[in-house]
Amino acid sequence: MTTIVRIENLSKDYAEGEQTRAILRGATASFTEGEFVAIRGRSGSGKSTLLNLLAGIDSPTSGDIFINDVCVTRLNSRDRTLFRRDNIGFVFQFFNLIPTLTVLENVLLPAELAGARLGNGTTSRALELLGRVGLADRRTVFPDKLSGGEQQRVAIARALVQNPRLVLADEPTGNLDDATGKTVMALLSEMTHQAGKTLIMVTHSRKMAALADRVLTIEEGKIVQEPVISNQ
Repeated sequence: MTTIVRIENLSKDYAEGEQTRAILRGATASFTEGEFVAIRGRSGSGKSTLLNLLAGIDSPTSGDIFINDVCVTRLNSRDRTLFRRDNIGFVFQFFNLIPTLTVLENVLLPAELAGARLGNGTTSRALELLGRVGLADRRTVFPDKLSGGEQQRVAIARALVQNPRLVLADEPTGNLDDATGKTVMALLSEMTHQAGKTLIMVTHSRKMAALADRVLTIEEGKIVQEPVISNQ
C-alpha cells in the first residue's frame, strides 16, 4: 500500500508561564492510502494538537510530517495554507458552516477559495456529493434550518469537494447523539473508503473508533498501536 502520511519524531511544546509543557514527544507513525485510522487518548493528550499539525495549522517544535512526499513542516505559512487547501479535507466537530451561505454554497466554498471555475464541473461534483449524503433536496436552504446531523453531512461533502487524498476529522460526532453520530460516521467512512482516501479521525469515543481499520492512542506524547476495537 502507498504511504500517504509519515510522522517522524514529532514533538510539540507549549509555554505555560515560565514552564514548558511537552504535548508530543517524538511521535512517529505512518498512514496508507485508503486507510481509516482512529486516534484516541485522554483529554489533553495531544489528539487535536496532532491533527492541527497534520493540517499545517500549527508547527511542531521538532520533527517532520510528510504528506504525499511533501514535507509540510518545512513549508512557510503561506505554502502550508495552499497545500492544505489543495490536498486536505477537514471535518470539524462544530461543523463550521457559514450561516449566510446556502448548503450548496457552503459545499462549494473550498473550491471557490481555490479559484475553481464553478461552472467547470465543480458544481456538478458538489451536487453529486450532496446526493451521496442525502441532502440534494436541501441545497438551497441555510444551515440554521438543518439538524446537527444534517449540518455534519454538509461538512463531509464540503471536505470532499476538492477531492483530497487526505481527510482529517476532529471529533466529528462530538455534538451529535449516539444514533446520529454512528450514521454520520458510517457515511464518512464509506465515502472515503470507496474513493480510496486516507481518513484520520480523532475521537474520545470507543464506539466511533470501532468503525476504523486501525486504532492508535496517544500515551505520554507517543503514538501507540491499539488492537482493533470490536464492533460487538
